[in-house]
Amino acid sequence: MSFSKPMGEVVRLPVPNNTAPADTDELAPGIDAAPDGAEGAYPEGAADVDTSFEVQLDPGADPDAEGVPVDDGVGYLLDDPEGDAYPVIPHHLRSLAGVGEAIGRHTRRAAHRLAFHAIRAPRYLALAGVWGAVGVWRLIDRQLSWWWVSENDYLRSLAVAQGDSREWYKLHREVKETRRVRGTILAGQAAAVLAGGLLLVKFAPWWGWAAVAAVAVPWLAHFGRPEDHPIIAPATTVPRFRLLNHDVVLRAYYSAGLGHPDKMNEQVTFETTMSRTKEGEGSQVKVVLPHGTGFDAVVKAKDKLASGLDVAPSQVYLTHDPTSHRRHTLTVMDRDPLAVPAGKTPLLDCKRRNIWRPAPFGLDEHGRKVALGLLWISILIGAQPRKGKTFSARLLALYAALDPSVRLSVVDGKNSPDWNKFAMVAYHFIRGTVPNRAGDPVRQFIAALAEIKQHIIDTNDFLSSLSVEECPEGKLTEELCRKYPEHLFIWMLVVEEFQNYFELPDQDDNKEIAELLSFILAVGPSSGVVLLSSSQKPSGVGAGDVQRLFNRYRDNHAVRFALRCGNRNVSDAILGGDAYSEGFDASALPVGKPYLGVGYLYGADDHTPTIRTHLADHGDAEKILTAARRMRERAGTLNGYAAGEDTGVPDRDVMADVLAVFGADPGLHWTELAERLAGQFPDRWADATADAVSAQCRDLGVPSVDVKRGGVTRKGCRKRDAKAATDGTAAG
Repeated sequence: MSFSKPMGEVVRLPVPNNTAPADTDELAPGIDAAPDGAEGAYPEGAADVDTSFEVQLDPGADPDAEGVPVDDGVGYLLDDPEGDAYPVIPHHLRSLAGVGEAIGRHTRRAAHRLAFHAIRAPRYLALAGVWGAVGVWRLIDRQLSWWWVSENDYLRSLAVAQGDSREWYKLHREVKETRRVRGTILAGQAAAVLAGGLLLVKFAPWWGWAAVAAVAVPWLAHFGRPEDHPIIAPATTVPRFRLLNHDVVLRAYYSAGLGHPDKMNEQVTFETTMSRTKEGEGSQVKVVLPHGTGFDAVVKAKDKLASGLDVAPSQVYLTHDPTSHRRHTLTVMDRDPLAVPAGKTPLLDCKRRNIWRPAPFGLDEHGRKVALGLLWISILIGAQPRKGKTFSARLLALYAALDPSVRLSVVDGKNSPDWNKFAMVAYHFIRGTVPNRAGDPVRQFIAALAEIKQHIIDTNDFLSSLSVEECPEGKLTEELCRKYPEHLFIWMLVVEEFQNYFELPDQDDNKEIAELLSFILAVGPSSGVVLLSSSQKPSGVGAGDVQRLFNRYRDNHAVRFALRCGNRNVSDAILGGDAYSEGFDASALPVGKPYLGVGYLYGADDHTPTIRTHLADHGDAEKILTAARRMRERAGTLNGYAAGEDTGVPDRDVMADVLAVFGADPGLHWTELAERLAGQFPDRWADATADAVSAQCRDLGVPSVDVKRGGVTRKGCRKRDAKAATDGTAAG
């Protein structure tokens, strides 16, 4: 069996001077993070690994010299010259949740190793038996060679070749004496082994044989196996990452054009020494740029900096120091954290959730769980197509669905199947922009927005009517929602591809929708209305007042989540103009299947994490929404569309209306049909266009054919085809 190498001696070296960079970027075996409060912890076998994160590159440095803080060259000293103290209790062990997560992580790792080796145990036993037998013969051969003093053969042969008989006799006598002594020892060993074997045969129970075998066989197998063929294979890989020190970082900065090592006032310096991150997944150091070079220059040079460090750009993170534009923290992760999936959503347990608690969203670049509070905010999600935008928005809507007290309105501007299952729980469920079997979605959307607006007004009026003792701050609270559920509740409005409702053929509809959305965005969050908007086209929409309202609506979202974007302008439209100067450009996010669902979460906190969202595919969403519907049925909160109720939009029987306006005419042009419908049924068809009527009729099985009327042939439909579609028969 394989055994680990002994631990190498740890040597603490002084901080190196800021001299010219040396070529010290050799790949080193992975180093497990030291627990907070420890100097360093390393895997077994890391005998030759530098354990100080500082490599003495200056041969003239005094190895006994005391380390000093790295200065920026202008007399600036750290506030605490003794450095930061390690925390007594690690940060991740300061809460029950953190302790539970640590125990769970180690338990899962131990369980994996146990299962891995258990299933291979028969193979290990067979190999141990084979190599144990080989080890017996190797042991006998070694003992015989030791007794024979075979190393003396060369010396005696040399004496013969030189004709030195006196030397030969001397060596011969020494060999004979040595063989006598060693032979006696071997005889004693053989006698002891034989006696032990006889005693085992006569007196030892079965477990005695098992104990001897458990000790002897592994040792003999280790002795007999080849050096490069371990019997027990490792259950997990040993990570490898680039070992960093100050000189490697300096070389990277100079290679990126962020300074010059040989010019005064252009040298990059450090405010802290190199250290491990709190989570132990990377290295970090606080960098001080030359005078005149700012943080935005580092942001632009991030790709070159990653190349100089010989890592992927997604492993490099820059954190701006708010007190100085020259200073920032460089964090280099050991491996690409964004390529590791965050896994399935924890909502799959289908347990009841509370909208007043943060919703699990994913993991950040350090592997920490990220939860997003949904109250008092509006959320904008934007990305290129097929980068995870809809899946990300759906995660938050699924969380709201699992709280039976939340009213949910879902508006899908692209009419895709991604949101179809929300019909099981939604109060409003609206799809597309073209009239369909369910009616005219534009009119339904306007009616839904008007209802939400009225709810906001009613909520504020009701809060104003409460006494100061009951509602001291005049704000919505969880206790008030429980006390007055018929008046006070949380309402989530989801608008997928909201830009489509700003680009309708009717400018009046565009303006009305824009004004309603702007009102809800401005006033709704304080009244318990959560607005969740997503778009793949967050700019260049509308004209005049509509464009102004669209931009105002887009820019006033409090929280933004940007996945991979096509260019920096689109990234700025989603994240806002300040995000790029802070180092966040969604167009620079990595591309590829492993990076689906990766984006910047901006505005939720002072820190802007890079999130890997959890996954809930169509099957997962259906499972969660089925459970959510059962919860609402038990709670008595299933209403609106999901309950088959009228949500304020008049239903219409399309084919009945079409047949009613035909009269005696056998066929009508689409334009004529639209005009007749608008004139006879203005409440349902006032804004219907020829294209909309054609699309809706064709969707119901009425073919678009050439119709000749008044000597003019145009596209339209025949009455018999409409009647056949109504009767459910195919028209010829």
